[in-house]
Amino acid sequence: MNAPPVTELTARAREIFRRVVEEYLEHGQPVGSKTLAADGTLNLSPASIRSVLADLEALGLLAAPHTSAGRMPTDAGLRIFVDGMMRVAEPTREEQAAIEARLAEAGPLEAALHQASAILSDLSGAAGMVLVAPREQRLAQFSLVDLGQGRALAVLVGEDGGIENRIISLGGAIAPGALERASNFITARLAGRTLAEAAQAMRAEIAAGRSQLDDASRDLVERGLAVWSEDAARRPVLIVRGAANLLDEAALGDVERVRMLLEDLENKQAIAEVLESAREAEATRIFIGSENRLFALTGSAVIASPYRDREGRVVGVLGVIGPTRLNYARVVPMVDLTARSLGKLIA
Repeated sequence: MNAPPVTELTARAREIFRRVVEEYLEHGQPVGSKTLAADGTLNLSPASIRSVLADLEALGLLAAPHTSAGRMPTDAGLRIFVDGMMRVAEPTREEQAAIEARLAEAGPLEAALHQASAILSDLSGAAGMVLVAPREQRLAQFSLVDLGQGRALAVLVGEDGGIENRIISLGGAIAPGALERASNFITARLAGRTLAEAAQAMRAEIAAGRSQLDDASRDLVERGLAVWSEDAARRPVLIVRGAANLLDEAALGDVERVRMLLEDLENKQAIAEVLESAREAEATRIFIGSENRLFALTGSAVIASPYRDREGRVVGVLGVIGPTRLNYARVVPMVDLTARSLGKLIA
């Protein structure tokens, strides 16, 4: 059942719903009618409150984990609260200064990225994550070495002296000199460029018929480029700090859920895909529970924001992952602030 928009709720239902969600997010426990009636601000009897709670449950916004327990928000209820009712706790100037100082004190950018994930973990009480864009170093030399048996070793040398090797399939017998011609062609066009820039230039030249390569050499160029492109796509660089925070007291009653979440964090690929989906977002994105296939079984939530360099280009994504009872009102602006602060350090 689709939950109704918050504007369709009565003022009484909205207030009771808001109180249930805020109490649940603060304490992590279902909220009962007696708790809501205790301070008298609602000016309603427990029986009247129970009636409204039942209506909210029927709408799919609240659920009761046990017959005699109070209510807690569903994933749909949390979405409505986050999108339309949450009162964001904006960071103070002191908090902003403290975050910027911790990032600046970390040292080189790589250390600042690790510090950012630690900051997010500290602020949220959950696990902090930073997805780092693959480092696209400038290239200096490329060579293909025949290994026999239809294989070749592709050697890529960066301007910083770093060397990476990959084994590629040649797809059959290779004409004499084809490996050398392909190596020289790639080297001449990649010097000082990233792999993406070099690949674009080479493919454009081949497509326009301007290259002097024969068919065998052109095929080798494509194979050499493909092996690096595919490999980079399979290697998300994900920095995680504070995973131990996920093992809090509330998690002890649902060890299997936490175990699956920790396995996902260890795997990294699936979590990286979730963060990557926030890459083009204009603002912080929130993924709640069953809204995302990955979290349907773990009952988790992710708050993520892209971070940009000084020219406004997105270079990565950072965020936190934890139970759906995260303190969204505080964590959302903190994630956004950390993303902006980190961006100031990226040239």
